Amino acid sequence: MGFTSFCKPTTHIDNMAPPTLLRLVPAHDEAVGDLLTQRAFPTGALSDLNPFLFLNHHGPQTYPPGNAGLPFGPHPHKGFETLTFIEEGPLAHRDSTGGSHVSGPGAVQWMTAGSGIVHAEVSPPEFMRDGGPTHLLQLWMNLPAALKGVSPSYQSLEPENLERIHGAGWSWEIISGQATIEGDTAQGPASSVTGLFTSRLKLEAGASFSCDIPKGRTLLLYAVTGTVHLGDAALKPFMTPVFDRNGGALSIKAETKATLLLCHGTPIDEPVVSYGPFVMNTEEEIRTAFAQYRRGEFGHVD
Repeated sequence: MGFTSFCKPTTHIDNMAPPTLLRLVPAHDEAVGDLLTQRAFPTGALSDLNPFLFLNHHGPQTYPPGNAGLPFGPHPHKGFETLTFIEEGPLAHRDSTGGSHVSGPGAVQWMTAGSGIVHAEVSPPEFMRDGGPTHLLQLWMNLPAALKGVSPSYQSLEPENLERIHGAGWSWEIISGQATIEGDTAQGPASSVTGLFTSRLKLEAGASFSCDIPKGRTLLLYAVTGTVHLGDAALKPFMTPVFDRNGGALSIKAETKATLLLCHGTPIDEPVVSYGPFVMNTEEEIRTAFAQYRRGEFGHVD
């Protein structure tokens, strides 16, 4: 499934109102071992951005030579999807479906946990030996009950595999879904089973960007680096803007060079029960997921 997001030049005159910014929610410090981490959500102030469940911002930081690498050894997931954005440094992925890949800066990794998977996200041996910069973000996206049992899968997309639309001082990388501006269309290579639109937007200092957000969709806009303005509000890393779902013409003005995540999806009107690495609809389903994992039904990663 895909979704078209129509983008227009910022010089286009349009009476469409922008999405209403309701509040800005600061991230919480959630260090994971030696890895600096800010939890955008869920927090006490922001439980989720349905259908987006979880966003962790790791780094930026520099690891010294002889480091232990990223601390995400083999662990299970069930009932949702993950999208990992690699901004700096390498990320090595392995999973119980046989997926294995080392991604470099600018890449993304999309994993559908579905009925259950075990994976590891670690640093390759060369990074642990030599050290270097690390900066990545991971987003969790819910699956409806009807799709929580889909077969697990994994997609790794290097920068050269991402589709882009370019404008005056900006570049829009489309990961899933479709975007169009004045006849220039880009289709993201990732397959979203729930029709999510996901992208990464890069702006030069002073650049302006505008796109139409469809009504009824939840907008996730998050600054990875730099500072941008949404009208009178300044958006910087480690804060999450919460918008209404009325849609409209989103307009962004970059104060500095900036990178943002720009995603939207249809809310899933179902109960959410999450515990650790599992996201289901009932507590009984969570207990079942743990039992399946303990029996080895999700497979193994060495």
